[in-house]
Amino acid sequence: MTIVVLILIGMISAIIGSLIGVGGGIIIVPTLVYLGSKTDLLTGITTQTAVGISSLTLVFTGLFSIIAYRKKGKNTIDLKNGFLFSIGIIPGSLVGAYLSRFLNDVYFNIIFGIFLFIISIVLIVKDYLAAKKSSDAEKKVNTPVAIIFSFFVGISAGLFGIGGGVLMTPLMIIAFNFSPHVAVATSMIIIFTSSLASTLGHVVQGHVIWHYGLVLIIASYIGTKIGVTINRSIDSAKLSNLLKIVLILMSIYLIYKGFSSL
Repeated sequence: MTIVVLILIGMISAIIGSLIGVGGGIIIVPTLVYLGSKTDLLTGITTQTAVGISSLTLVFTGLFSIIAYRKKGKNTIDLKNGFLFSIGIIPGSLVGAYLSRFLNDVYFNIIFGIFLFIISIVLIVKDYLAAKKSSDAEKKVNTPVAIIFSFFVGISAGLFGIGGGVLMTPLMIIAFNFSPHVAVATSMIIIFTSSLASTLGHVVQGHVIWHYGLVLIIASYIGTKIGVTINRSIDSAKLSNLLKIVLILMSIYLIYKGFSSL
């Protein structure tokens, strides 16, 4: 039963992540924490191990997505700017992974809940602007600004195990004038590099349960193939709207749970 649950978590998070560029960590982390604390399905799950497992899974989610998007054409994914953002993402992710050791379950719930609420607002703004964005809009990437912004995004990736794409996708559209589809595809580079650095930081601290991670990686491969295949044919706006509602409800629950435990 444990394997089935992990496969479902990995597939669903990868499908959603590859469709709208959020990486899937925002689904994996709270789900693992909940199942680890409320059921007997998963053992050894703490806040830190959930973040570590998520980071490990997202390394491969990002890698699988990069390969799949590259097969769809060179103009689908912006490799140059993706790796430019990674200059800031990588050290930021290492810092975030280190800081995660200081979070207990109570404060993690409160901080992560607030973070999810902010993410839902950012996604609302992103979708509003994306609807008005021309597909042939000219990118305007300021290198120092891009590196500074991505450094702080990296901190959140290492701290929460969310891969960085959930923040960088809106940022690319809003601040750097990326078209929505290119931003989603390019965010997979960011997810890959940020998660690689985060995983390194969490492995050193013993925050990764490898057999759980392996099942999630295999499931994410299947989910990513499905998500990338339907990326250009599905109305991702409906999926994004559903995700925002889920994020808001989840953030309220986590904040309430955190404060009620103080």
